[in-house]
Amino acid sequence: MVGSDIAWMLVSTALVLLMTPALGFFYTGLVRSKNSLNTLMMSVASVGVVGLAWAFLGYSLAFGTGQTTGGFEHALLRGVGLEAKGTIPHLLFMAFQGTFAIITAALISGAIVERMRFGAYLGFITAWTLLVYAPVAHWVWGGGWLGALGALDFAGGTVVHITAGTAACVAAIVLGPRKDYARQALLPHSVPLTVLGAGLLWFGWFGFNGGSALAANEQAVLAFVNTMFAPAATLTVWTAIDLARTGKATAVGIATAIVVGLVAITPAAGYVSPISALVIGAIAAVPSYLGVLWRARTRLDDSLDVVAAHGVGGMVGALLTGVLAQQSWGSPADGLLFGNPAQFAIQALAVAVTIAFTAVGTAGILLAARLVAPIRAAALDEGVGLDVSQHGEEAYGRGEGAVLVLPGRRTPSAAAVFTPALEPQGEQS
Repeated sequence: MVGSDIAWMLVSTALVLLMTPALGFFYTGLVRSKNSLNTLMMSVASVGVVGLAWAFLGYSLAFGTGQTTGGFEHALLRGVGLEAKGTIPHLLFMAFQGTFAIITAALISGAIVERMRFGAYLGFITAWTLLVYAPVAHWVWGGGWLGALGALDFAGGTVVHITAGTAACVAAIVLGPRKDYARQALLPHSVPLTVLGAGLLWFGWFGFNGGSALAANEQAVLAFVNTMFAPAATLTVWTAIDLARTGKATAVGIATAIVVGLVAITPAAGYVSPISALVIGAIAAVPSYLGVLWRARTRLDDSLDVVAAHGVGGMVGALLTGVLAQQSWGSPADGLLFGNPAQFAIQALAVAVTIAFTAVGTAGILLAARLVAPIRAAALDEGVGLDVSQHGEEAYGRGEGAVLVLPGRRTPSAAAVFTPALEPQGEQS
């Protein structure tokens, strides 16, 4: 084992773990204040339930032996110790991969905020990690059939972002739109918090992509630099489109563009040149921007545009990896533009299979959960806000509120404290 590799991977693991609360900040700023704590907790709670699921069984299913899924050989971290896996300890590799599972599950929450019961959400992301994420991770990274076929995914365009984007779309459909969707403006309550979250995500993403080299080497440097420049291109193109279309560049647009650029470069980060990374970032802005516009005209209440940012961005990145990958820049295979059209076909197959499997698996989990217990918050609780109704607390002190006795409850509870007069404009319940 190499000391410098261990040090870099320890830092990278911490950076990726930081991305989960950063995602919480990004999402929280985009919702109404009465749901801000609930939205933040949907991200942070993933560290707990998904982290445990990963240690108990998820890692084994993802990185055990087998073609379709891993087995139970590493259940309860059996056989995962300080022995070498490459140039780092096996235990460190497991922890690094665990941070990926954690944030992937948390990403889904952006499509279902402001309306899903918190307990149901925890159960859903736990089951989803084991039944959907772990098999796809195994197919691509754990010795499974997509990896053997030659699918390229350096840090998770397919495994992380396409699975999360697909699951978000299905979950939004199953839950249905928020009760106020398309009837009143559902405005962000703190855009600066969203921009802060985007900045912290970008910072953590250097570990996400750079750490996926699994060593402190030249490939990590390439991934690091590409992670710096691709979002810069996306941000620039997105801003130009905003200015041309509306005459205004928005902070929410800039924050979204940063995430889209990070998503798009993720599968290609260690396989393409920095100039190709700029091309990927620039191209990715267009379909994701159009995806946001399209979604706004539909009944699909993907609350925070997870599908456009992560689903579409992940697909664009995965496909462009098959176009722009170069062996001279560390890729196992060249892409279409460099004489290997078969790589693009492999990438397209990986994208299609991942979408289909994730969609069916996600729908199955949610529909089964709905048979056991309600997964959507009651209309009255949704109106009051999920901070109070699900957690009994508020993000921002608003003084002494009026006490309402909700139907079916003998005495006032934390879920009954509400002060409509102090709701910010555009956030009526």
